[in-house]
Amino acid sequence: MRICIFGAGAIGGLLAARLAQKADAEVTVIARGPHLAAMQANGLKLISAGEEIVVRPRCVASAAEAGPQDYVVVTLKAHSLPAAAPQMQPLLGPETAIVSAVNGIPWWYFYKLPGPFEDRRVESVDPGGRLWDLLHPSRAIGCIVYPAAEVVAPGVIEHTYGDRFTLGEPDGSRSARAGALSEALIAAGFKAPIRPRIRDEIWVKLWGNLAFNPISALTTVTLDALIADPGQRGVARAMMLEAQAVAERLGVRFAIDVDKRIAGAAEVGAHKTSMLQDLERGRPMEIDALLGAVVELAELVGVEAPTCRTVLALVRARARAAGCYPG
Repeated sequence: MRICIFGAGAIGGLLAARLAQKADAEVTVIARGPHLAAMQANGLKLISAGEEIVVRPRCVASAAEAGPQDYVVVTLKAHSLPAAAPQMQPLLGPETAIVSAVNGIPWWYFYKLPGPFEDRRVESVDPGGRLWDLLHPSRAIGCIVYPAAEVVAPGVIEHTYGDRFTLGEPDGSRSARAGALSEALIAAGFKAPIRPRIRDEIWVKLWGNLAFNPISALTTVTLDALIADPGQRGVARAMMLEAQAVAERLGVRFAIDVDKRIAGAAEVGAHKTSMLQDLERGRPMEIDALLGAVVELAELVGVEAPTCRTVLALVRARARAAGCYPG
């Protein structure tokens, strides 16, 4: 089994290290800059639960060097994917699956989703349908990422918590390709269930991210402080209820209620959201995949989402002022 990690940052590095260490797979990592140079020279180091391992997957700078793969696990941020899609073409053989381990609403969201919007493109994450054409949704396997990890130095990944990567086919089937990938991930030490309703899990994770991430970028507070403040918590709750109304119009079922989801986020503690970290470091922020797409879908299904619209306008302005808005 040939598995390529495209964009091997923190989560990609975690996957590559464990797959190379434990799974019966030929692992190729595509990275760049000092991170690539360090892995090529010294191997990929993973620090997890007090243990340090060093593995030596194949590390290259381009898809052309890697060649066709069985699976391409995409761990880029969503706004980077349209520019990267043309570069990925040498990885794609006739049967290559693309595992979209990307936060937010994915480009393939409406592929084989029964109803009036089947095969519709989501402009916020797929401008002009470019991804749909270059990375056709028939290749896609959904993947919800739950672990947290960080690149602490070039070639060095620190894994802090979590071990689950939930998988699902857009059409809800339990395919042979999803089963084989699940087995490889389990062999690598992860939990990798296959869910028939992968969009439900996309929304449960997105539910918190669409609210907590942009609010934290506006107020610059950690997650615990945000939730402890009645005003910020109230804004987040209003956004989440608006998003729930959108998702339910699209057939999504929420297994928990909004207050339980907020309580779960509060347990994370004094955590800086990824959007706040990106703002502080001057990096492009994941605004459109996490919130812009929700507002786009609200318009599509005829749901008023005034709080989401307001926060979206404010966080886009904040990001533009900081040079961190890629849209």
